[in-house]
Amino acid sequence: MTTGHVRVDNVCIAFDGKTALEPSTLHLNPGSFTALIGPSGCGKSTLMNAIAGFVTPASGAITLDGREITGPGKDVGVIFQQYALFPWFTALGNVKFALKRLGLPKADLEARAMAALEEVGLGPHAHKYPQQLSGGMKQRVAIARTFAFGPKVLMMDEPFGALDAQTRITMHDLLLNIWQKHRATVLFVTHDVDEALLLADRICVMSHAPGRIIRDYDLSLPRPRSLRSQAGTLLPIREEIIDLLHPSALKGTP
Repeated sequence: MTTGHVRVDNVCIAFDGKTALEPSTLHLNPGSFTALIGPSGCGKSTLMNAIAGFVTPASGAITLDGREITGPGKDVGVIFQQYALFPWFTALGNVKFALKRLGLPKADLEARAMAALEEVGLGPHAHKYPQQLSGGMKQRVAIARTFAFGPKVLMMDEPFGALDAQTRITMHDLLLNIWQKHRATVLFVTHDVDEALLLADRICVMSHAPGRIIRDYDLSLPRPRSLRSQAGTLLPIREEIIDLLHPSALKGTP
């Protein structure tokens, strides 16, 4: 049975009486990779946090495989821009800590954590502490930690935003390779239009706050993608999205 079907149905979110997300509907098919992009403060992270179970909608419903999401659970993993690693644990210790919820025997816990680190290329660095790792390596630990417990759905909130351009390209390749192996349903929040075009099967664009989804693009191009070699398809979409995000920029107005 295919799992990882997320339904966001007419969900509205408010904080202290102020609307943070206007009524929105978004369905994520199992194993799909969707990028969510929009202006700062439009509610992208708020919607992601609601799907993760961290935020309760004011109205509407969010379900995973037909069951309403009412709080955080092991079926939904989250990766943030901040690595959120425990500095007193090694890379291996951080992954093992995340797996403790599964109640595995000690030997199985160790083997599963080590396999996750090897999958992201950090096997030789398993016993290093976060302060001994580069930013890209820390994010690899975060990815290993999340994929290790086998979530059905993966929420990613600008996970590569703090990395330099070259490291981001490497992390894009790593993420796609792991995702294609595990096939979790991914919702990837980003400010970077090019990143969304290169990674996602689908791009949903949100309006200015209070946000709502205003455009939905399906991308069926094979990977790996290139803005240069696939310019005829990708660049018109890129221009449309930029115009939606910054309507005055292309019109020559302040």
